[in-house]
Amino acid sequence: MGWWQRVFGGGRTEEEPPLAIPAPPTTEQIVTSVDAVLARASGKAPAAVTARVQRVAETVHEMAPRLDRLGAGSQQAHTVVATATSYLPEAVDAYLRLPRDFADRRVVDRGKTSLLILCDQLDLLGATLDKISDAVSRADAVALVAHGRFLEEKFGTSGSLTLPSAGAAPGQALPDQPLPGPGTAGPGTASGQAPLEAP
Repeated sequence: MGWWQRVFGGGRTEEEPPLAIPAPPTTEQIVTSVDAVLARASGKAPAAVTARVQRVAETVHEMAPRLDRLGAGSQQAHTVVATATSYLPEAVDAYLRLPRDFADRRVVDRGKTSLLILCDQLDLLGATLDKISDAVSRADAVALVAHGRFLEEKFGTSGSLTLPSAGAAPGQALPDQPLPGPGTAGPGTASGQAPLEAP
């Protein structure tokens, strides 16, 4: 297309290629991301940091396979994924780029050092993930209780699970009969006849 058409319009316009939407991260990628953060922090950050990162990593490990329970486009699922792939790595890596003495001793904001600020951020992330995990577990528990009540209503008092006696036609239970004893006819004996004796 010439410049005249581009300025004043007209002529055939080329279609813009569709935007490529990246696929959401897989469970393995989510878990790998938090494990990598924990590995970077171990040995370089104080125990107060690594313990908090460990807490977040454990919750992500628990939640990653259950994200489908939250539904497509769920804000809670987005929070779990963003924590593992963005919020946690960015916070920890920003801290690790600082000189240790500066990060742990120099006050930088409202009376807090970079170490304390990072700990506050990790506590917030950990508490948020704990709430999401608890919500999913409560939903599963409610579903389990509801299913249990359904089974009780269906089978609890109707006797539908009573198994038929041996020899009964399908769907028909035989009345209770006493077991053969001395002087009674057993299987294979006619009424009134004594059972066969061994010579």
